[in-house]
Amino acid sequence: MNRELGLFSVTRRKRPDYKKGTAHKVFENLLKHEFKAKQRNQRWCTDFTYLFLSSGEKRYNCTILDLYDRSVIASVTDKKITSDLAIRTVRKVISSQGISRADRLILHSDQGSQYTSREFVEFCVSQGIRQSMSKAGCPYDNAPMERYFNTLKNELIYQHKYDTEQSLYEAIERYAYVEYNTERPHTFNGGRTPFQARYAA
Repeated sequence: MNRELGLFSVTRRKRPDYKKGTAHKVFENLLKHEFKAKQRNQRWCTDFTYLFLSSGEKRYNCTILDLYDRSVIASVTDKKITSDLAIRTVRKVISSQGISRADRLILHSDQGSQYTSREFVEFCVSQGIRQSMSKAGCPYDNAPMERYFNTLKNELIYQHKYDTEQSLYEAIERYAYVEYNTERPHTFNGGRTPFQARYAA
């Protein structure tokens, strides 16, 4: 019947294998599932996700969410999943938020080698950022990031094909900063968009 009607199923691609490096330093979980903040730029969470071009080539996105209102405050996509990509994403947020030094700000991530690398750890120290990490193999410890990436893929990535790197990058930027932040209501914010909650009087 499927052959006669031309029906087929849409399957998700398998998660690619990553090479796990030796951790320079692993940090305790400072959030302990308390995914809330009393003010902006107090608690951030971050993670990587993989994406595909129509050719099958992989690209990687690093995103940072502010737990105050769940807004995407930085999103950077590149060909390689590296500590440099993580650092560039944090630099982007520091610049866009006008932060001179982020003393006592908590940045929560998993224990990926990009976040435990000497380069990233030393960068966070230089910026006054306190690192917090999920328990290994426990995605619930970084649930807001898991939810965002799931939403991104279901509402955008799985619905389209991207033949060029530029078209993929532009689509992700538009989704993060326009559709997600300013147009999409969020239950965490009582039905308001992240930006409505962020800049409420």
